[in-house]
Amino acid sequence: MATAVPAERDAVARAFPGTPAEVLLPGALLHRSPDGPALLAAGVGPALAAAGVAAALTAAALDGAPFALVVSAGIAGGFAPLAPVGSLVVADEITAADLGAETADGFAPVTALGFGTVTHRPPAALVRRAADATGARPGTVLTVSTVTGTAERAALLRARHPRALAEAMEGFGVAEAAAAHGVPVLEVRAVSNPVGPRDRAAWRIGDALAALTDAFGKLAPVLTSWRPDDPDAG
Repeated sequence: MATAVPAERDAVARAFPGTPAEVLLPGALLHRSPDGPALLAAGVGPALAAAGVAAALTAAALDGAPFALVVSAGIAGGFAPLAPVGSLVVADEITAADLGAETADGFAPVTALGFGTVTHRPPAALVRRAADATGARPGTVLTVSTVTGTAERAALLRARHPRALAEAMEGFGVAEAAAAHGVPVLEVRAVSNPVGPRDRAAWRIGDALAALTDAFGKLAPVLTSWRPDDPDAG
């Protein structure tokens, strides 16, 4: 389970019983709950998220106990009206919204330049189970390196990505690391603020963290029972 900052990690941890123990790995500090997941506050942004998750996955594989699933979790900005403040979203697509090039004809994703990928798709059955368990809305969660701060950019992102529900800064990096290890990924976000002009007085970070705790309390049986080799896991 990867979050950006300790506050998000701790919100997820509160959904699981017991006091987490710290496990220091090369390049990563995991918090392991006695009856819950391994939690990593990897840092803000896709690069730190990818580096931290890759380190944890590599260490686990070398230890002979590879992870079966990676979850990117935290708070996010939501695109109104589909993802209002306080709601939950689960990604059926994790898309890097600003990985590419600005051209005379507009933005070109890196795939249009002949490189890499810009979208990872979590297992559809797992997305459905997560949405059913939590009441989260499924849709695209965008990963950005620069958080949106204007109505104009919010509208531009929605025009490029009509299914976008939320934007955050780590999901694509987490997904890239997971894909490199052949491990499925899931992204779950609690909406703390609208995407658009930055109005800190309107942010509801505490409420979003509480929603994150509640969501993972409901998700626990889904995550522990799901297996990639289940017939309906895809």
